[in-house]
Amino acid sequence: MRQEGVEPAIHIVERSLRHAVIWRKGSFGTWSADGSAFVSRLLTVVTALRQEGRHALDHVADACAAALHGQRPASLLPRPASTRA
Repeated sequence: MRQEGVEPAIHIVERSLRHAVIWRKGSFGTWSADGSAFVSRLLTVVTALRQEGRHALDHVADACAAALHGQRPASLLPRPASTRA
């Protein structure tokens, strides 16, 4: 079924998983449950930020700096349209 102006849902999902699949193929995965959990969380962060056009490295660096100073990291929740840079 096709509807003009409506993108097929499966394409959106495939596109969001592409980065993780390429990473897994290139790195041969992880060797531990802890490593798999870390990668899963980090790839979730990267995907969420990419969908908003935000830079993952900047966010992760800011989160690490906040942790070192005993502060809460910035939210991954989408920013309101009025505050997006």
